[in-house]
Amino acid sequence: MSYRMVFFSACAGMTFFGISLITLGAVLPSLSAKFALDNLGVSTVVTFLPFGVLLGSLVFGPFVDRFGYKFLLILSSLVTASGLVWIGTSESLAAIRIAVFLTGFGGGILNGETNTIVSDISGDDRNSNLSFLAIFFGLGALGIPVLLGALSKHFSFETILPAAGALMALITVAFFFISFPSPKQAQGFPFREGFRLLGKPLLLLLSFVLFFESGMEGLTNNWTTTFLEKSRALSPGKALFALTMMVAGMTATRLLLGFVLKKVKSSIVIYAGLISIALGIVLVWSGVSHIAGVIFLGAGFAPVFPVVLGYIGTLYPDLSGTAFSIALFIALLGNTGLNFLMGVISDISGIQIFPVVLLIAVLMMSVLIVISLKNKSLTNKVK
Repeated sequence: MSYRMVFFSACAGMTFFGISLITLGAVLPSLSAKFALDNLGVSTVVTFLPFGVLLGSLVFGPFVDRFGYKFLLILSSLVTASGLVWIGTSESLAAIRIAVFLTGFGGGILNGETNTIVSDISGDDRNSNLSFLAIFFGLGALGIPVLLGALSKHFSFETILPAAGALMALITVAFFFISFPSPKQAQGFPFREGFRLLGKPLLLLLSFVLFFESGMEGLTNNWTTTFLEKSRALSPGKALFALTMMVAGMTATRLLLGFVLKKVKSSIVIYAGLISIALGIVLVWSGVSHIAGVIFLGAGFAPVFPVVLGYIGTLYPDLSGTAFSIALFIALLGNTGLNFLMGVISDISGIQIFPVVLLIAVLMMSVLIVISLKNKSLTNKVK
């Protein structure tokens, strides 16, 4: 087995996940115009994406623990690619919904599986390598809007998306020729031990850290521009630029963390992340500097997923896929739940409540992190 080739495959898969998660939002205005969708029609399309991601995140873990990575990585990559092709070529709304679901389902599997692969092959460099891996999500997420923006003057999305899907499928061919780690439970999946993970307090604590982290990332992605436009009177262009800077801050920090986590204790890094998030919220809330605020938010978000998933991979190496499945499923519930809650609260109190919701979420996450890091099982296994 070539470590570099396996890591390359994981990075490619994570890039595919970034593409799958952002594509729908990037082409939604064009889809709305093509099918004459009102707000209700749009909502019946977009809900299929998170549903697919949730289901994919739930099913990948036991599968990779029992059968290994190769087949599922190839299958999920092709499913995601076919979803993109179908979004671009479908002529009915029902087909679009199925295509969106497939894109999310394949992406959910890719997210979980690629993180698990890197965790399993990385040993003491687990946190650092997971941080490097996360960079490729940003590359994929930024790539589709850039591609559509650059080519939209010459080609429609109906041409660009199938071409992107075909390129993904072509890259997937390389996976056939790469040797991956053997299944950890080749003799048969231990269902009893798998179900027992649901009762592990430390796994649930760490999973709910990701619940709030994913929720905050979702809140900033979905509500920052609205808050800045309505509460801080910024133009749509400036608000969108601020959101882009948040993503850029997260991606740049994860690149830096790939080196920092080799030399600095992960607990110090994650505490620094919490401080950065809190500072970012204060700067955005106070209006002192919304650009600096969103950059601090992105930088603070950056270490949480790589470090926490690194902890989980260290604690449960024999069932890492199943453990990651549980953690990522709970994390995605946080994304969905906190965004729904924000919608309800903003209807009652207005969009100005947005920083308060973020502050409460980071305080909850901080408490869970402190409790988790004081757990003897964790402190005995991580640096």
